[in-house]
Amino acid sequence: MAKMWSGRFTKESSRLLDEFNASLLFDKTLYEQDIQGSMAHAKMLGQQGILDTEEVNAIIEGLQQIKKEIESGTFEWNIKDEDIHMAIEKRLTELIGAAGKKLHTARSRNDQVALDFRLYVLQKDLYFVSLLENLIQTFVDLAKKYKGVLLPGMTHLQHAQPINFAYHMLAYASMFKRDIERFLDSYERNNYSPLGCAALAGTPHPIDREFTAKELGFKAPTINCLDSVSDRDFALEILFNIATMMMHISRLAEELILWSSYEFGYITLSDEYATGSSIMPQKKNPDVPELLRGKTGRAYGNLMALLTVMKGLPLAYNKDMQEDKEGVFDSVHNAQISLIILNEILKTMQVNQKRMYQATKVGHLSATDLADYLVQKLHIPFREAHHITGRAVALAEKLGKDISDLSLEELQKVDPRIQEDILSCLDIKNSMEARDSYGGTATRQIEKQIAYFEDFLSRLKRDS
Repeated sequence: MAKMWSGRFTKESSRLLDEFNASLLFDKTLYEQDIQGSMAHAKMLGQQGILDTEEVNAIIEGLQQIKKEIESGTFEWNIKDEDIHMAIEKRLTELIGAAGKKLHTARSRNDQVALDFRLYVLQKDLYFVSLLENLIQTFVDLAKKYKGVLLPGMTHLQHAQPINFAYHMLAYASMFKRDIERFLDSYERNNYSPLGCAALAGTPHPIDREFTAKELGFKAPTINCLDSVSDRDFALEILFNIATMMMHISRLAEELILWSSYEFGYITLSDEYATGSSIMPQKKNPDVPELLRGKTGRAYGNLMALLTVMKGLPLAYNKDMQEDKEGVFDSVHNAQISLIILNEILKTMQVNQKRMYQATKVGHLSATDLADYLVQKLHIPFREAHHITGRAVALAEKLGKDISDLSLEELQKVDPRIQEDILSCLDIKNSMEARDSYGGTATRQIEKQIAYFEDFLSRLKRDS
């Protein structure tokens, strides 16, 4: 069959062009959205009297059959059809005859692909929200289970202050909450239909864009057709949102890798989500977190690739924009499985509470409490208190002790003004609980944070 656009051509396209030009190998991913959009378009054409009822019914029945063929694996894909739109339209015409050729009235592949791709991205925006909800729930569950468990809080990857393990988990819940908000914002901002824009300037046919927008679940039609067919901001946004989310995943993956090492020993990964060595039988490798960390680079690359494609394009549609989909499909696929497997890792890992506590006795984590004590109790200027505390740390180092294990007599050798109540201040658990300011690590604040995230998840479920 000749190509549907070949009327003004006198020679068939070369096989090389067919291979180079075709997007069918990857844009067939959009078959469901393409059929959904075509059904809405056919209904609108019928409502407007452009097609009769018999033609509309035939088109819808034909499209439903094509969907079944694709999903059952019996649909015949041919690269000569170029893209998903032509493949479906050709098969529709084979099934129902002339009515199939009328479906493309008042639309172009330009608005058709803009619609299909936008529908796909919007659906994925909401799917990522649901996966992130599950992940945040896991962090909340971990926070509830391990509330009050101590571990060293770090800056510069050095021991800094004692914190609550629940607090550390809820820090990641905060990150992924922002990811949810970004996906939801993108959904709201891009939930407008380009269908009916045709090639770039609208159409002389008496169409009803409000009808198709409502039929497809959009807020409204887009306002300017020239922009609509060339807009890929929605694709760039999901790529950015995924890249940012993968950065958050990568940061957590890095800590899981560190924590599962013998040097840290804070967690033990389930055998279900670890691998072995082909040569060293004793090894248990954190390959899943390492892959999570590695896939982040692909997400960044896909974002940069599409930004580069779009940066110099004149209005309106250009064939360069065919390069918009593969990176999105790749990022979506990898981000989906990353979120799912990360959730399983967290739910199945063993938390080694004793080892975490032992680590809090290294590095003088309650040193800041001595400085705060000197300021609050003895009204010593903070800079002087900082210097006194440094001398206490030096003494502890000399004695081979942690500052929390120094005796009152030893502390008074550093400064005789120090009194017995300092021993309670330097206790590691008390040090953690003392940080009771809003957003802090004290157990009382953790309970507030747990309630905050539970309320957030509850509102999400209610509004979905």
